[in-house]
Amino acid sequence: MQPQEVWGARWSDCANPLAHRYMETAVRKQSLVCLAADMRTVDELVNLVNSVGPHIAALKTHADMVDDFSRESWQRLVDAAQQHDLLLFEDRKFADIGKVSQQQMAGAYDIRSWADIVTAHRISGPDIVDGIAAGWADVERIGGVLLLAQMSSSGNLLNSDYTANTIETGRGSPHVIGYIGNGSSATEVAALRNKVGTGQMIWTPGVNLAVGAGSMGQRYGHPRDAVLAGSDSIIVGSGIHGAENPVAAAKEYAEASYQALLMRD
Repeated sequence: MQPQEVWGARWSDCANPLAHRYMETAVRKQSLVCLAADMRTVDELVNLVNSVGPHIAALKTHADMVDDFSRESWQRLVDAAQQHDLLLFEDRKFADIGKVSQQQMAGAYDIRSWADIVTAHRISGPDIVDGIAAGWADVERIGGVLLLAQMSSSGNLLNSDYTANTIETGRGSPHVIGYIGNGSSATEVAALRNKVGTGQMIWTPGVNLAVGAGSMGQRYGHPRDAVLAGSDSIIVGSGIHGAENPVAAAKEYAEASYQALLMRD
């Protein structure tokens, strides 16, 4: 099947080229999985990507969690991601004013030079998106921002008014490809999709084939339920890299997510 057949209105209404690249990759690999690769060394990251890369559509990183980060060693991960045709998604969660965010896109990690997607909070104001985009423009690259509209951690402060303001900011910006939603609650994802419409994406952490409560306030919902509710990408971490057989786990998450997409209206 062609991407436009599988994605329907999402394909035609999401104009951002990064969104289309992701959707094409998802169809080719039959996977809506974004791997949250929260590993502590570059070797661990590269080995994980090379093993599960055929079964995932994007890679989410936290560069500041890596003990042996250097620009030279990180390039090995960038190369591995490119080899497996993965969008590189740095989960930086920017939350400062636009000018500072532009500078943070550079800095020690030089996120602007390798990340295709980053996350940001709306808390500091709408200029944060322009600051991030300016960071990419400084190195003549184009990226996409996912704004945090919901979170899956218990006790978070992202209420309905905040979510509405976040969507308003994102809808008016060509740099925002979508939003982070609460994958642990299909009801919340469906409500977010209703507000967002079909023109932008929703990516959801908080999903696991083993639903229920996790550690340190995390909650989990089933990936199938999140996708049927409107999620376009399920962000999975320990469910894959913490599994006894990560490759088999990645395949299982890929199948569950893609089959749900095919079932979706």
